[in-house]
Amino acid sequence: MAPNDSAQITGENGGTGELPAGRRRAARYVVPVGVAAVAAATIGLVPALAAAGDPDLPAISAQELIEKIAASDTEQLSGTVKVKTDLGIPAIGGLGGATAGAFAPKGGTEDGEKGGSAAEPTGRMMELASGEHTLRVAADGPAKQRVSILDSAAEYSLIHNSGEVWAYDSASNEAYHAKAPAGAHGSGKDQAAPKDLPATPQDFAREALKAAAGTTSVTVDGTARIAGRDAYQLVIKPKQEGSTVGSVKVAVDAGTGTPLKFTLLPSSGGKAAIDVGFTKVDFSKPAASTFDFTPPKGAKVTEADESKATGKDEAHKVPKGAGELGTEPNVIGEGWTSVVRLDTGGKSPAGAVSGDMPAQAQQFMDALGDKVEGKFGSGTVFKTRLVNALMTDDGKVYVGAVTKDALVKVANEAK
Repeated sequence: MAPNDSAQITGENGGTGELPAGRRRAARYVVPVGVAAVAAATIGLVPALAAAGDPDLPAISAQELIEKIAASDTEQLSGTVKVKTDLGIPAIGGLGGATAGAFAPKGGTEDGEKGGSAAEPTGRMMELASGEHTLRVAADGPAKQRVSILDSAAEYSLIHNSGEVWAYDSASNEAYHAKAPAGAHGSGKDQAAPKDLPATPQDFAREALKAAAGTTSVTVDGTARIAGRDAYQLVIKPKQEGSTVGSVKVAVDAGTGTPLKFTLLPSSGGKAAIDVGFTKVDFSKPAASTFDFTPPKGAKVTEADESKATGKDEAHKVPKGAGELGTEPNVIGEGWTSVVRLDTGGKSPAGAVSGDMPAQAQQFMDALGDKVEGKFGSGTVFKTRLVNALMTDDGKVYVGAVTKDALVKVANEAK
């Protein structure tokens, strides 16, 4: 095993292993949001348990490994990914479109139908927020990607091919079709897309590391064997008090610099909150047919424009009142303990939502909440193992990957 490197990226003047100034620019949004983005995005490009026997690799410093990730240009791959998510919320796997439908306004749509297409992506991808899932993934640059969620007797696929987006649910034999938005990567109109916005898992990892500068310890902690590949283990730990993130471990492919495994451990202890990574991976160009899709005979096809025009995708919208925020979000603090503040203009988000929620959804929300009081007044903290949100009775919302006490402190100081 290569010797471990314990140099810390401190972001302080004169600190050992300091990142170049141009790459230490703090992100405008909270680091945990970046970490969550890494976790979500790496579903498409990043964990299997390490095989027995760690590989013997040349020693590498934390600085060098970060540079290796930054230099990675992997755009073509295929493989199988295992996703394990335990955020401390009720399991929603297998509910498909009904998951989002449970939070829809009462009464359904104007034409009397309740819910939209079972293949509509919003509800189906929510399944990955809890439980264990097996995915089959493929990518060929920014224009072609495919992600399939594999169940025991069914499969759900989301395919992007040069501006065309298809989703198909084999259990219901329903398909959903849309055009990629103008400006989206790979849409054929991506000239308008800002170049500094993250578009790949590597981009998200770089953004998270940039945001972490000055508030984080970054070390190399040995090696591992992931999906048949030799990898270095990069460990990221917050130096600030009050974060719900204990540590993040990223297994980095020794050859390509591509993240192969992402594991986030909460500060409260216990098993990983998010564990995502390859069990099989191939960095060769996938066959072009991988990204071809034609709806099977007899499949019900829903067009995105048609669905919106008729209101049939109402089940996948935010409940009435939940998105009526009076101001743009403000970021309070920095690093791992940053908190995003929203102002609903005097309307309590919890109250706005509850009147339009089905009883089942309201019970779900109530089960997550703790009543709190402070200088700010009173409110409710909705909690998971990773991200918590304080909704005050006078219409303020504070959200971050921080503890309940940290949220209350921020709210008190903001008054």
